[in-house]
Amino acid sequence: MRGAGAAILLATLLVGAPAMAAPDHRTRALVQAGAAAIDVTLDGAGPAIVLLPSLARDSDDFDGLADDLAAAGFRVLRPQPRGVARSTGPLANLTLHDFAGDIAAVIRAHGAGRAIVVGHAYGNWVARMTAVDHPDLVRGVVIAAAAAKSYPAALSADVTAAGDPGRPEAERLAALRRAFFAPGHDPAVWLTGWHPEIRDSQRAAAAATPQAAWWSAGQAPLLELQAALDPFKPPEKRQEMTDEFGARVTVVVIDDASHALIPEQPAAVARAIAAWARGLR
Repeated sequence: MRGAGAAILLATLLVGAPAMAAPDHRTRALVQAGAAAIDVTLDGAGPAIVLLPSLARDSDDFDGLADDLAAAGFRVLRPQPRGVARSTGPLANLTLHDFAGDIAAVIRAHGAGRAIVVGHAYGNWVARMTAVDHPDLVRGVVIAAAAAKSYPAALSADVTAAGDPGRPEAERLAALRRAFFAPGHDPAVWLTGWHPEIRDSQRAAAAATPQAAWWSAGQAPLLELQAALDPFKPPEKRQEMTDEFGARVTVVVIDDASHALIPEQPAAVARAIAAWARGLR
């Protein structure tokens, strides 16, 4: 499943598959990470998978995905970003290295010292930074709905508009349709779940970290989940990662999804991650 020649898979085989049963219980923990304390939701038992949310959103986005992965035999760790729920810590003068340190502390505390790290959209930058800075802790990296190396600035403006509760609902819905949701999917499910108070901190941390510092994800195996209708990764950029990193990358294209991906096709995402994870050493 990791060869470049067979890397691009038909996600239509995954879309519409029945969701797996939810786990019996869900717990919470608080992990100290230097000057930060990270609130973590824990599901299941088995090899560890860490789920990281997109810009200015929280890990509650992954409730259904965590259920499916736990039922498939994985230990799912969902750290909340600094400033969300019980997660605390400095928010100024940060880089992606600081956020990667938070994730490393979570893996040490609750991942038996090694984990697959899944980053959705902005979260994939943190996931890749974690693999660069802490390679001994990362079995592999899943980059879900990752943007291409470059993309139109208007899309960043749509992200800001979509997550700003002070703007008219119609404006926010239009931005969600343009940047996040494929036709036929209800963007209203993402009118909530935003934390604009942490958005500037996260963007500043990314701006303070050269793209070259995290782009490679070190030497970790990579699964790229591409949403077929994602404006951040148009078809002409489909081979960007495989052209650069070759057989280290497996690409799965998820049909009928855009940049939001997880709420649009949760079963497809869960099955793709579980299948790939079982093939890792």
